[in-house]
Amino acid sequence: MILPLFYVDDIIKRALAEDINYVDVASDYLIPENQRDKAYLVAKEDGVLCGLEIAMRVFTLLDGTFSFTLHFKDGDAVKKGDIIAEYEGKTVFLLKGERTALNLLQQLSGVATATAKAVKGVEGTNASIADTRKTVPTLRALQKYAVTCGGGKNHRFNLSDAAMLKDNHIDAGGGIENAVKKLREKIGHTVKIEVETRNLDEVYQALDAGADIIMLDNMSVGEMKEAVALVGGRALTEASGGITPENVREIAETGVDIISLGAITHSFKALDISMKMVK
Repeated sequence: MILPLFYVDDIIKRALAEDINYVDVASDYLIPENQRDKAYLVAKEDGVLCGLEIAMRVFTLLDGTFSFTLHFKDGDAVKKGDIIAEYEGKTVFLLKGERTALNLLQQLSGVATATAKAVKGVEGTNASIADTRKTVPTLRALQKYAVTCGGGKNHRFNLSDAAMLKDNHIDAGGGIENAVKKLREKIGHTVKIEVETRNLDEVYQALDAGADIIMLDNMSVGEMKEAVALVGGRALTEASGGITPENVREIAETGVDIISLGAITHSFKALDISMKMVK
């Protein structure tokens, strides 16, 4: 896992505080404090894993005696019935951490699985799959990590990473040429400018203004092909808007460099994974 522990731990602690609150009225009153048990995680459907170490970290923060063995790693494909991990610890903490661990693991594996499907859909083309900022608030870095586990690439993480002129920026900033010119006068040399375009005329304008990346927003397949030919490699082209794993191949075959999908982080299906106690 490439994410720093202090960031992951902060998310886990807030999630545990939300779920446990003060006391677990089932586990705390039912299970003896020193009882120990073994448990395992099992895949209930095929998919791509992400968040295994994060899930294990949930139990580690609750129980200093917790130990585990992972049979897969983030980015691995699993089949229904696969035993993903086995672990042992104080029973009360296994029960308290179960839901938080599974929520994170299932959500992130769902993102990785959706991304992998889109990546497979563009195999053999010039296009790469990227995410967007349409992420669950406070979970962006986790979701973007999951995208990389599914074989995708990360778009900007936040508004400081790059200057993206969307339609509202352009309309409020006096048009594409004026907006790009103003930005060039103020931004540093490491900052790229991306311009969202809605038609071929705006693609012309973005090229003339010297945009580094030109987004082809909600254009038809035919318009995208024309736009890619027009740009001719003078800027990167990015297709966005209304793209799903089902139509991603057709979009990729227009020749665009990047395909950004909000769906992989906001409309994915969580991967079905269960925790079972060893009887």
